[in-house]
Amino acid sequence: MDANRVKKVCIVGASGKLGQYMVQHALDRGYEVVGVCREKSVPKLAAFEGRMTVVPGDTNDPEVIRRAVEGCDGVLTVLVPWGVRQYSSGTAQAVLDHARPGARLVFSCGWHITRDGKDHYSRLFRAGVRASAWVGKALRLVEIDDQVEACDRVFASDTRWTVVRGSSLEEGESQGLPVWSRHVGDPMLASDLTRRVDFALFMVEALTDDSLVREAPAIVGRLAPSAVAHARERA
Repeated sequence: MDANRVKKVCIVGASGKLGQYMVQHALDRGYEVVGVCREKSVPKLAAFEGRMTVVPGDTNDPEVIRRAVEGCDGVLTVLVPWGVRQYSSGTAQAVLDHARPGARLVFSCGWHITRDGKDHYSRLFRAGVRASAWVGKALRLVEIDDQVEACDRVFASDTRWTVVRGSSLEEGESQGLPVWSRHVGDPMLASDLTRRVDFALFMVEALTDDSLVREAPAIVGRLAPSAVAHARERA
C-alpha cells in the first residue's frame, strides 16, 4: 500500500507499552490515530492528549471496535490473551468483522504462533510455552490457546492481514527496523531479542509494506548478534 493512502489508523490495545510505542510511531508519520483500550487504562495515554482519539472499552467488544475502526485505512492490534474469556479471539474477530474492506490489518503475537507448522522450537522454548499456558489458565490470568485460535482466524480470513511474531522483548533506544524470517528456527533469529520500540516500528511499517500481506514474519532486532552474523554472511 502506498504510504500516501494511509491517513487514519486504529491501534487496538493502545495503552500498553507496545501500543504506546505504536501510537508515537504513527503520529510521527502524520497519521490520524484512534486508540482503543480498557476504560481504566485511558490515563496511560495522557501524554498523547489532544493528539489522538481514544475509544474506551474492552477490545473484544464488537461495538467498541466497530466505532473505533470506522474510516480507518489500517488497524494495528495487540492480541493480548487476558483472562479465560476468549479475549484474543474475540478481539481478532471483531477487527476482522468491522474493519473496512481493503484495510491493512496488522496483528502482534509471540513466536509460539505457527502458521504452517514448519517452525522449529527448542525443547526449552516449548516447555516454557506449555508451563505458561498451564499456569496462566489455572490462575485464570491468561489463555495462550485462545491467542492461537485468534491467529488461526486471521490466517483463514481473506483480509489484507499480517501477523507479526515477536521474540523476547527489551527496552532501550531504537536499533532500527527488525529483520524477519518466515520460520522460527532460522539461525538469523537465534538471539531471540528485540527492542520493544522496534517491534512497534515493524508493526507500523507493515501498514505500507505490501510484501508482508498474508505473511507471519518472525522478527528479531537488527543489531542482535544472530542478525548481524547473518548480514555478514550475506555480504
